[in-house]
Amino acid sequence: MDDIILSGDLKLSAHVAKPNPPLPSPGLVLCHGLPNPPRGAITVGTTYPDLADHIANEAGWTVLTFNFRGTGTSEGDFSVRGWMHDLRAAVRTLAERPDVRGVWTVGFGHGATFALCEAVNDDLVRGVAAIAARTSLGDWVRDPSGLVTEAREMGMIRTAGYPSDVSAWGRELQLLDADNAARRLGDRPLLILHGVDDIDVPVDEARAVAAAAGPNTEVRLVSGAGHHLRHDPRALATLLGWLDRQA
Repeated sequence: MDDIILSGDLKLSAHVAKPNPPLPSPGLVLCHGLPNPPRGAITVGTTYPDLADHIANEAGWTVLTFNFRGTGTSEGDFSVRGWMHDLRAAVRTLAERPDVRGVWTVGFGHGATFALCEAVNDDLVRGVAAIAARTSLGDWVRDPSGLVTEAREMGMIRTAGYPSDVSAWGRELQLLDADNAARRLGDRPLLILHGVDDIDVPVDEARAVAAAAGPNTEVRLVSGAGHHLRHDPRALATLLGWLDRQA
């Protein structure tokens, strides 16, 4: 079901997938990552509604996926803090549904990093699955003006003159620290799922996050798999198995 959620005064495009039959169920917020060339921001997340439907049908969960600000048809311009606000709004939207009992999050790529970093400050999040997670924004932390240029080229920044203060906008990039977030997640369940042959995010980054994580952490490395694990049936089976153990 296509929908709209509100993040402050911004409208974000969303999709809600319900289990069949539509009984009360756990809730899952599904997070896409940053866009890549050549398609850019307008098409990022387009496969996630299908993934949400698949998880709802197979796991019996209510699944909400949405486009962060500056992507798809969602309003607004990209910022780290803005995406954090969007994810919190999505968690609350799902938690307020009368047919949902508890909310978990799952993210892919930078979406996984956002899911981890938001969870440590949000007690509504009961567990996180971090799939092909990046530990940080890497070199962009040292070159925020370069990220502004790339985000504008990708279509994530659409407003002329935004951001008005690049330095302040850039300081927010340091909020994305997956190692620190995993350490602060405590005993909440965490699934770390990564492709062994991921050339975009080396598997050592997954091992570093796992080393920092708490006792209820499961690490699953998929042999021969690359970065786009949402298209790998072995990875999806692992995720569904983890969800089954949460409910």
